[in-house]
Amino acid sequence: MTYVVTENCIKCKYQDCVEVCPVDAFFEGENFLVISPDECIDCGVCEPECPAEAISPDSADGLGDWIKINAQYAKTWPNITKKGPVPADADEWKGKPGKKAMLSSAPGKGKA
Repeated sequence: MTYVVTENCIKCKYQDCVEVCPVDAFFEGENFLVISPDECIDCGVCEPECPAEAISPDSADGLGDWIKINAQYAKTWPNITKKGPVPADADEWKGKPGKKAMLSSAPGKGKA
């Protein structure tokens, strides 16, 4: 089992999770983060750190698409190991449903 970033992260991208990850399993997109299933060690420290409640164990129901999205983008987006600037309107997007169509495939800048 690994952890997965879900829709709640889109346009929020708080990045608190990145700071606590002991294996640098996060990768950054323009408006979303993903967790590499190959890097994640299932420690779970990231899940409670996410203000948007966007991280779930991959064993949770209904995460098939998000498991695929995390695996796909973790292979192409840059690794992120330090928290960067949070989008100015992150709080406005927090908890809003129906954001999946807003997921950008563009990579972020990455921070090491």
